[in-house]
Amino acid sequence: MNILLATDGSNCSNAAVQNIAKLFRPLDNEVRVLTVVEPITTAVIPQMSPGYYPELEDQIPEAKVLVERTAKMLAEAGFKVSTSVMTGDAKTVILDEAADWRADLIVLGSHGRKGIGRFLLGSVSEAVARHADCSVEIVRTTSH
Repeated sequence: MNILLATDGSNCSNAAVQNIAKLFRPLDNEVRVLTVVEPITTAVIPQMSPGYYPELEDQIPEAKVLVERTAKMLAEAGFKVSTSVMTGDAKTVILDEAADWRADLIVLGSHGRKGIGRFLLGSVSEAVARHADCSVEIVRTTSH
């Protein structure tokens, strides 16, 4: 089974990692760890190429550390793991990556690290659950 784990390093994302390790057998499953670095706005002036967000360049290394750390935990549990760091609208990128990679399951936390997004349960998780072509598991922590 192909499991796409979308993470942002939040407590709910960390719970999602632990959930995968508890619920799935490593030998039968491959996990792709994905984090999406979101620009403040996804609108682009015509002179800029799509996907070019210079304000995010300093966030990419931190995102790479996050996915590598998460991948290491899953690899140590015996999973075959790959990683991906992408920029854009998180909902769209997660759905596109799941379709392109042919994910059988998307796992993500119920709440992320973002300010106003914390109050909008599902700003990302709900949209992914509603529009994904595969099953979606939304993981909560006991504090939510």
